[in-house]
Amino acid sequence: MKKRNLKFPFTRSLTVMLFVLLAMGACKSKKKVVEAPPAPVPVEEPAPAPKPAPQPSAEEVAVGKLENYFNAVANASSLQSANNTIREALGMFSNQNTPVLIVIHEESGRKDYDEPTTIERYLNYLKDTKKNLNFISDIRMDGSGKVTELELRRR
Repeated sequence: MKKRNLKFPFTRSLTVMLFVLLAMGACKSKKKVVEAPPAPVPVEEPAPAPKPAPQPSAEEVAVGKLENYFNAVANASSLQSANNTIREALGMFSNQNTPVLIVIHEESGRKDYDEPTTIERYLNYLKDTKKNLNFISDIRMDGSGKVTELELRRR
């Protein structure tokens, strides 16, 4: 029986060890199932650089300045300030006799103009009437950025 006794503890310990190994293996696999994979870390991409605003053309800049000059001449508080503004505005033109055309009617692409005038006369007209009733509809400029022709329309 001694043999059997020696064999019994050996088999018992092998069985216990096998059971422990299975239990440990089972715990590891359960642990992997229970644990959620780590959440992906959101990668912040740099915001795209804002597109630069389109630069206004030379004509658009000139129209804005001229509209301001026309309003300043029409709303001038004194003759001296109106004359100073006229002098500044004339600097934007190729000469004092630059033609100014005022469209009074347009139909089917055909325009009817008021009597042609010059920029100097038109600015003095604004100074005398103190009313700016027209807006710039077309502008032509030379290579040096000076206005060579101006077309106006009634508001």
